[in-house]
Amino acid sequence: MMIRHCTKPLLAVFAFTAAITAAQAQEVSVKDPWIRGTVQGQSATGAFMELTGKSNARLVGAASPVAKTVEVHNMKIENGVMKMFPVEGIDLPAGKPVKLAPGGYHVMLMGLQQPLLAGDKVPLKLTFELANRKRETLELSVEVRDLKGQPAKAHRH
Repeated sequence: MMIRHCTKPLLAVFAFTAAITAAQAQEVSVKDPWIRGTVQGQSATGAFMELTGKSNARLVGAASPVAKTVEVHNMKIENGVMKMFPVEGIDLPAGKPVKLAPGGYHVMLMGLQQPLLAGDKVPLKLTFELANRKRETLELSVEVRDLKGQPAKAHRH
């Protein structure tokens, strides 16, 4: 009888320990991800967010079913001309938030299959190289915001 009473607490401890281990397995956290909405005929847009690694990490790739090509990009203004270009990755120093924002680093979605409208949710997969050379993939559902980067407003009747 004593064994029967002990198994439930042991199972609860095991489940709690497994949940903690799964949460600790995620080495990079993502804060406030969003994608800029598009207009008819527009074939590319950017995704923005804040990334923080528990230890040194690097964003090395991205993918989404809504775009033919998804790349990690940077943007700079040189001699008054905006230049956008792919980068091999974005370093994430341990514990320091790195912003992906308009006018700088971002994830570029190109060859869009359809317009992305404010309020839509878009699947986005991010791939990170961790300090131990292993890779971690995070799958997100990212909100599309309007052209100015504002969240969709609730409809009122």
